[in-house]
Amino acid sequence: MVDFLLERTVPLPLDEAWRRLTDWPRHASVVPLTRVKVLTGPPTHVGTVFVARSGVGPLAFDDRMEVTVWRPPTHDSPGLCRLEKRGRVVLGWAEIEVRPGPGGRSRVVWREELRVRLLPSLFDRPLEGAARHVFGRAANRLLRTA
Repeated sequence: MVDFLLERTVPLPLDEAWRRLTDWPRHASVVPLTRVKVLTGPPTHVGTVFVARSGVGPLAFDDRMEVTVWRPPTHDSPGLCRLEKRGRVVLGWAEIEVRPGPGGRSRVVWREELRVRLLPSLFDRPLEGAARHVFGRAANRLLRTA
């Protein structure tokens, strides 16, 4: 199991940073070899379920997630989305928080606990490095493009 934290400050209003990070199908456009299918109707809410399928052929796996906290940002409070990972391979949770930053910017905090079923703890350090790289690039790309 690995825990990691990513932080970004971006020149976007809160609602736009939130929209870019929580548009689940857009994640497929920034994570290589990944497709995202939302299984519940819009808009996103507590109970929304989606699946990110990553990989190629027999090496592909599903990362099934359910939204368990959905609080979009307001002028008075930061936004918070919590996803529970409930796949057969990938387990854990992720939290995406969007709060006011300096100078009218937005501060994004992405926290994640990631477990890969049957992966020995010997591989935690490489998994953490890979996850930081993949999710960090994904967050950067999602925040950079409209």
